[in-house]
Amino acid sequence: MAKRRSSNTGLPADVEERAKAALRVLKKHYPIAECALNHESPYELLVATILSAQCTDARVNLVTPALFLAYPNAATLAKARQDDVEKLIRSTGFFRNKAANLIGMAKGVVEKHNGEIPASLEDLVQLPGVGRKTANVVLGTAMGIASGVVVDTHVTRLSNHLGWTTSRNAERIEQDLMALFPKRDWIGLSHRLIHHGRQICIARRPKCHECPLLPNCPRVGLPDLEPAAVAARGAKLGRND
Repeated sequence: MAKRRSSNTGLPADVEERAKAALRVLKKHYPIAECALNHESPYELLVATILSAQCTDARVNLVTPALFLAYPNAATLAKARQDDVEKLIRSTGFFRNKAANLIGMAKGVVEKHNGEIPASLEDLVQLPGVGRKTANVVLGTAMGIASGVVVDTHVTRLSNHLGWTTSRNAERIEQDLMALFPKRDWIGLSHRLIHHGRQICIARRPKCHECPLLPNCPRVGLPDLEPAAVAARGAKLGRND
């Protein structure tokens, strides 16, 4: 007999049930869903997110204080010399391209948006160095606008392991997650998955035996767990969760 499928996602209904249960667990274990990039304004978060490409958030947080001191807003960054910006962001990698994108982004904000970071996805993705993921980060985290779901490497990996999507394409994954979860959860979902991906579901060594999501995770693409590990985790969940 074919499995009943949801009219919203096309996925088996039990996937939706597991997803809802997993989200409840994520909310319990990560009650504060916040961005790891230090920022005090949409401008600062946009700059930090552009810098975070192929770079850790921790490294970006080391670089941005001096950068924001030198260029506190889009107007000052738009007038910056490429060499000066490169020196400040060199340790984030790909610094030449990033510097060009930062200055280009700032010029676009000044020329087209009166120096204010635009509050729409369509306007943001027209800026140099700003793709859909970066735009969703800024809109969701800095402005509270749920324009979509941020899909990075952690969200890609976890959503596949959890069986929420079968795609590796970021835009397709985003559409799958938007269909699977209510809009009110889109912003927090990404932050919680990213935190979980860094702490528990680590790419090279996932700690499945410690994972609170294990009862609701089919572990797609991962090797089978030893029966003893599954039993031990189940007993722990029964005592503590």
